Amino acid sequence: MGGSMQLNLSGKTALITGASKGIGRAIAISLAEEGCHLHLAARSEDDLAAVRDAIRSKHQVRVNIHPLDLSDGKNVKQLLSACQDVDILVNNAGAIPGGAIDAIDEERWRKAWDLKVFGYINMCREIYPVMKARGHGVIINVIGTGGERPSAAYIAGAAGNAGLMAFSRAMGAQSPNDGIRIVGVNPGAIATERLLAMAQGMAGGADNPAWKKRMAELPFGRPGKPEEVADLVTFLVSDRASYISGTIITIDAGAAARA
Repeated sequence: MGGSMQLNLSGKTALITGASKGIGRAIAISLAEEGCHLHLAARSEDDLAAVRDAIRSKHQVRVNIHPLDLSDGKNVKQLLSACQDVDILVNNAGAIPGGAIDAIDEERWRKAWDLKVFGYINMCREIYPVMKARGHGVIINVIGTGGERPSAAYIAGAAGNAGLMAFSRAMGAQSPNDGIRIVGVNPGAIATERLLAMAQGMAGGADNPAWKKRMAELPFGRPGKPEEVADLVTFLVSDRASYISGTIITIDAGAAARA
C-alpha cells in the first residue's frame, strides 16, 4: 500500500486483537504506516510491548497495549471501555485446534470458541453501539478458510469459522443503515509462526524436509505472507472500500476453490 492509494487513514484509531504475532502484528504495522493510532490486545504483555516498541521506533502514532484474555466477556467489556475512540476494529484473536470430533473434547472445544467465536461476537456487541452513536465505523473479522471447505479433520474450526462467516454477512448486511461496514476476511495458508509449527509438527519435526515439500505444493509454491493479509485489511478499512460490507473476502491464492 502507499500514498498513491490515498487511503486517508492518518489520525484514525484502530483496535486490533491478537496483535502480538503473525497476521495481527502485520496489520498493526501496516495501519501504523498509514498513520493510524493503535490499541493492541493479546494475552502476552511482553509480545505486545515488543510490537509497540517496534512501531514507535518508526512511526509517530499512539500505541496502547492491553494484555487481556478475550475469552472472558468481562475482559472484553474492560477493553472496550478503554477504547471508546476506536474508528476501526480488527478481530483477529484466537486459533481453533485441529482434530476430528473424537479428538477434541468439550472443554477444548468451548475454550477455543470462547476466544474466537464468542470473542468476536462480544467485541462486535460492545463496539457497535459506540460506532452507531458516531455514525461511522469499520469492523473486520479475520476468520479463515476452514468455514468455506468444512473438513471433519478440522471440525471445531470448520464449524466456528462458518458461524463467524454467517455472523459477518448478517451483521454487515444491516450495518450500513448505521454508517458501519462489517467485512470478513478468510486467510488461507499464511506463513505465521503457528502455521510453520503445525506443518513441522505434522512432518515429525523441523528437520524433516516433508514440511517444506508440503509448503511448496501450495498455490504459487508458497504460503501467503502476513503482510499480504495486512495489505488487504488496510485497504478494506479505508474509504477506498467504502461500498464493501456484508461479504467475505478470501485470500488464499484460490486454494479453497480447488477440486
